[in-house]
Amino acid sequence: MTDLTIGSSAPDFELETDGGASVKLSALIGTPVVVYFYPKDNTPGCTKQAIGFSEKLADFEKLGVKIIGISPDSVAKHDNFKAKHNLTITLAADPDKKACEAYGVWVEKSMYGKKYMGVDRSTFLIDSSGKIVQTWRKVKVPGHIETVLEAAKAL
Repeated sequence: MTDLTIGSSAPDFELETDGGASVKLSALIGTPVVVYFYPKDNTPGCTKQAIGFSEKLADFEKLGVKIIGISPDSVAKHDNFKAKHNLTITLAADPDKKACEAYGVWVEKSMYGKKYMGVDRSTFLIDSSGKIVQTWRKVKVPGHIETVLEAAKAL
């Protein structure tokens, strides 16, 4: 697992996003970014998290902060997820899990005694120079968006 520490450079990625666009992290130098990884579209925790970030998007934008949600789901699934829940944030597709692996969030998980690989819900706050200033691992959704917003205010 990659151990990304505060002050280290955020691993670059270029991924397709909802609506047929793409996002490249290094192209956003000069802009602070929240990159959050989540397991799957249209599941309870992931839906709450995406809706929460969408509801607070204007607050993040006032701070000049972009939000990118990443999961292994396809662009088509992201488009459906956004339409179904009126999401306003950017969702990026990582079907080959390269970004997930670069950020150390593609991990072995266990449910009901069964082991499988999946995304460890994690959030990274990246400053305008591309450095990681805060990380949250094994995120619990309630209250998380507010915590990230508070941290973003310090940038």
